[in-house]
Amino acid sequence: MAHTPYPESYYAASANAVPPRPALQDEVETDVCVIGAGYTGLSSALFLLEHGFRVTVLEAAKVGFGASGRNGGQIVNSYSRDIDVIERSVGPKQAQLLGQMAFEGGRIIRERVAKYNIQCDLKDGGVFAAITAKQMGHLESQKRLWERFGHTQLELMDQRRIREVVACDQYIGGMLDMSGGHIHPLNLVLGEAAAVESLGGTIYEQSPAVRIERGASPVVHTPQGKVRAKFIIVAGNAYLGNLVPELAAKSMPCGTQVITTEPLGEELARAMLPQDYCVEDCNYLLDYYRLSGDKRLIFGGGVVYGARDPANIEAIIRPKMLKAFPQLKDVKIDYAWTGNFLLTLSRLPQVGRLGDNIYYSQGCSGHGVTYTHLAGKVLAEALRGQAERFDAFADLPHYPFPGGQMLRTPFAALGAWYYGLRDKFGF
Repeated sequence: MAHTPYPESYYAASANAVPPRPALQDEVETDVCVIGAGYTGLSSALFLLEHGFRVTVLEAAKVGFGASGRNGGQIVNSYSRDIDVIERSVGPKQAQLLGQMAFEGGRIIRERVAKYNIQCDLKDGGVFAAITAKQMGHLESQKRLWERFGHTQLELMDQRRIREVVACDQYIGGMLDMSGGHIHPLNLVLGEAAAVESLGGTIYEQSPAVRIERGASPVVHTPQGKVRAKFIIVAGNAYLGNLVPELAAKSMPCGTQVITTEPLGEELARAMLPQDYCVEDCNYLLDYYRLSGDKRLIFGGGVVYGARDPANIEAIIRPKMLKAFPQLKDVKIDYAWTGNFLLTLSRLPQVGRLGDNIYYSQGCSGHGVTYTHLAGKVLAEALRGQAERFDAFADLPHYPFPGGQMLRTPFAALGAWYYGLRDKFGF
């Protein structure tokens, strides 16, 4: 079988050394078979192993091959649609539960890093940067909203204050979330995989799930083996393909692009981001950036609907970087890559169960680093018979894309064009 390596990226080039893992060659039996060794799958596996389950993880390529190992590396709280939108959709009781969970994913990441001694350049502090007065007004109401759900590590920043943390004159203000932060995303997922194995879990790489035999004792087939399990957790997200057709209809893979500069040196890096916080702006089609552990600027943005790989990533992202930091005009770009995330029409995650024993979580819609860690805990709770938090997510309304799979890409691209105009003209 062909071996799928990591795509070229700064993260793959600076990943911590790990032993190669075997492909599944025979038949194994387990309590829970997890499909996908990214954050959702490994978070689920860890919580289950900590409660005595036997867990087998199947990964089509390598641990963290998908969005978990290629994202912007930012710990951002809440969901892609905030709690007030959820409240209007589902009412106060369900929103209360989801609101309480909105800040849990970041705490889970920090607990994992501390408990399992994961080396992933964890730094505290994330900035939401406002370009217009309307965006600043939104941050003010967001702070009040988050504080209503007990989230208090927030500071509104005026123009003078934001200049102290970001040397960029585009911003008129912002909000600092000290429970936000950033990590080396691939090293985090590799550390979580090692933690899974330290607790007796098994991970097979280069072992794509090609078919699920549903029923009372489900079986997951790979090209050279199969796993018999009591439960299955489907955690493939944007890289699931058509393995579970019911899930493919309600979601769309989208690409986002990231570039990484050469090392900037301590002086230039400190001049740009003195406290080493990560930053994202408040545009609908947002830009996000941060410093790496070795003082490179990692800058991402742009969305390609339908997950095509754009021909020249640097040509798309470098102008955005130079608009924020013109002082980098002579700096070399060492890495440029793309990765897919899974978009839902509501931009809220889809969580549920197929039959009695197949559980899934997907569709973080670009807000995955924290949500996936929470999802793992919620899925593990449901398998242990505590379904209240699982049900709060499972009851969120979801819709297929209009026109089905054929029309979902042009439909979403049209929406992005409209929101791009809104960003540009500030209305």
